[in-house]
Amino acid sequence: QPQLVESGGGLVQPGGSLTLSCAASRFVVDHYAIGWVRQVTGNEREAVSCINFDDGTTYYADSVKGRFTEIRDKNTIYLQMNNLKHEDTAVYYCATDTTCEGIFPDPDPFAWGQGTQVTVSS
Repeated sequence: QPQLVESGGGLVQPGGSLTLSCAASRFVVDHYAIGWVRQVTGNEREAVSCINFDDGTTYYADSVKGRFTEIRDKNTIYLQMNNLKHEDTAVYYCATDTTCEGIFPDPDPFAWGQGTQVTVSS
């Protein structure tokens, strides 16, 4: 099972920015899709973004379009989050599957990272 290691969560004020990182193997980033999914305790998981690395197609949830950007740099996938809002508070997971269809919009990937907490609060 592919291993995904996340980092970068924390506390940020509304309107601020934060970047999450997801380290994966070269094989994963060359052959699979990787996306970000968030979950608030008691709520369903919400797919935030996904990139199909074979064709570069990128997907974003309407709630984050124009504010979040998913980027790949070698074996690390970043989620750049700008203009953060209270409702962005959640545990964020990176996830991988053969294509984004397994992640976005209904996440059911074959591998997950451990999750990282993002809290937006003043």
